[in-house]
Order: sequence, then structure tokens, then C-alpha cells
Amino acid sequence: MTASAASQHSAHWAPGDRILWRYRGIGSGDVHICRPVTVVQDTAELLAVWMAPGTECVKPVLTDGTPVHEEPLATRYTAPRTTTRAHWHGTGVLKLARPDEPWSVWLFWERGWRFRSWYVNLEEPRTRWSGGVDSEDHFLDISVYPDRSWFWRDEDEFAQAQRCGLMGAAQAERVRRAGAAAVELIRAWGAPFSDGWEDWRPDPAWTVPDLPADWDRTPAHTAP
Repeated sequence: MTASAASQHSAHWAPGDRILWRYRGIGSGDVHICRPVTVVQDTAELLAVWMAPGTECVKPVLTDGTPVHEEPLATRYTAPRTTTRAHWHGTGVLKLARPDEPWSVWLFWERGWRFRSWYVNLEEPRTRWSGGVDSEDHFLDISVYPDRSWFWRDEDEFAQAQRCGLMGAAQAERVRRAGAAAVELIRAWGAPFSDGWEDWRPDPAWTVPDLPADWDRTPAHTAP
């Protein structure tokens, strides 16, 4: 990526703007997850976006079409992959991310807007560009519930990513430190858990954003 392409997108998006929330594969740099979302809030302190039910997204699959989570753990990160388009099932997801924080926090509801849980997705701090934000997923996650209980998720995948050489020791240690910091935030019940986002609702006038044909475009090839 060129220096100009790597520069941060400085302008803030307005509520209702549509952007892409993407993840690149560790090592490859190729976009393998892309989710069109609607901006709820974008300030110097927080980016909040809404992924509506039924949104068409891009997700990784094995080259024979097998869902990644169905592949045995031992070969889950070494079996050849491709991407496919699929619609998000179930209720929508509200995603919250603070600049430079190595995680984002997702809110999930049951049908009828009964709040279910928060999900702390450990990831590379997001890079902003004109069309959205890009990150790298770091495998390890945390579920948090309204009674303030929490537990680790995907520890087996985090360990396997290290065993197969996808994540080096130094990076794994950074992820562990990020996870520990997230746990301290949960125990203190700091933002965003204490901010009341579970009572938020999307603007009924919003429609579901389309997945663009060039969903995997790079900022270097995007018009300013």
C-alpha cells in the first residue's frame, strides 16, 4: 500500500452514511470478511455502526464450500480458502469501536429487542479509509452478559493460530495483553458497557445497505 493510501481518513461520517466494515487475513492482507453497515455515530471518541438483519456480507469458506467452523481445528487455518457472499441471519448487530483500541464491542439482541449480550472482538485497531474501516481479527474474544458475568471465547482457535504459525509469539502476547485490558474494563464496568447502548434502536427509515461489487477494493485504488 502506498503512503497516501495508508493515511488515515480524517473526515467523520454522518449518521445514516453507509460504509464497509472489513477484515483482512493475517499474513495475506486480502479482505476475507466484508460487512456493509450504516453509521450511527462517528466522533473523535467513538465509531458506532449498525449491521441490519439480512445484510449481504462476504465471509471466508473452504474452497469446496465447507463453512470454516466445520473444518477440524487442526486444519482450519491451513486448508485452502476462498470467499462467498451470504446474508446475515437473525437480528442485527451494533458495533462500537474507539480509536486505537485493540478490540471492538458488538451488541446482540434476541427477537423483540430483548438484549442478549455484548461481544468483545479482539482485533487490530481499525484503519480508516474513505469507504470504511479495515482490521485484522485476532481470534480471541469475550462474551459479556447483562449480569456482568463474562467468559473467554475461541481460546482453542487462538492457540491453533499460534501452532500453525499464523500468529507469532510477540503478536500473541500483544493480544493477551489486549484481552487482559478488556477484562479490566469489563470488571470496572466502563464504557461502552455502562453507556446504555442496549436501549438504542436503529432509525426506521434506514434501509439495508447493498454489498458493492468492488467490496475488496483497496484504499490505494479508491478515489479520494
